Amino acid sequence: MEIFELHRGTSPVILAFPHTGTCVPPEIQDRLNDNGKILADTDWHIHQLYRGLLPGASTIRATHHRYVIDVGRDPTGVSLYPGQNTTGLVPETDFDGVPIWAEGGFADAAEIERRLAVFHAPYHAALTAEVERVRAAHGVAILFDCHSIRSNIPFLFQGTLPDFNVGTADGKSCAPAVEAAVYDVARAAEGYSSVLNGRFKGGWTTRHYSNPAGGVQTIQLELAQATHLVAEAPPFELDPSKSERLRAQLGEMLQRLEALAPSLAEAKP
Repeated sequence: MEIFELHRGTSPVILAFPHTGTCVPPEIQDRLNDNGKILADTDWHIHQLYRGLLPGASTIRATHHRYVIDVGRDPTGVSLYPGQNTTGLVPETDFDGVPIWAEGGFADAAEIERRLAVFHAPYHAALTAEVERVRAAHGVAILFDCHSIRSNIPFLFQGTLPDFNVGTADGKSCAPAVEAAVYDVARAAEGYSSVLNGRFKGGWTTRHYSNPAGGVQTIQLELAQATHLVAEAPPFELDPSKSERLRAQLGEMLQRLEALAPSLAEAKP
């Protein structure tokens, strides 16, 4: 299987899916314990949820699971949220803090370096090239990082997560108009809750690629999985009626971003 799936579109918008992949090479699969083999921390069905919402958008999707190595993490291993519970480049536990590896199965430093080279680096090389291509074509690239997570995970955060969690690194990763284009839809969506730069402020991808003055706008949307799954538990089935309702909101966000792009390109120094 390819390390990533890339579709080059005609829109200034790029959709990134770092955590929907479920491929685990057999030699790594054998090192997971029974809990790890559930792959519970997948962003279940997110690439399907966004499919066709903005036909011209470029898309990139990592096909391997985040337990192999997390392409959404800083390759140096630096934590995005110092002082808070989180998971690393190669997680030792799931999001509940429960071990995912059989005894002796966790990767050593050399193995992590190998996985960085085999999985992490190619994904980001392709994403970097696509950002540059889109920016050259449109004068601006808007990178929309697509995520989901269970609504209740006491190990990571208190209480119940809002449905829409918009992250812009506290407003530093994009122009105010980009932030508003997404968050205004989330805030106005009937029957949904939302937060801006709450527990999830935008991950390493959002922060690493951000260059608003240079024509690269980045924003992350972390969806609570209750918005689109039958249940936030195995087998993590997609709920068609929930998904249809949610897709209308996501589509409006993406369409607003695409419509905004020409004015962002004109405003670029």
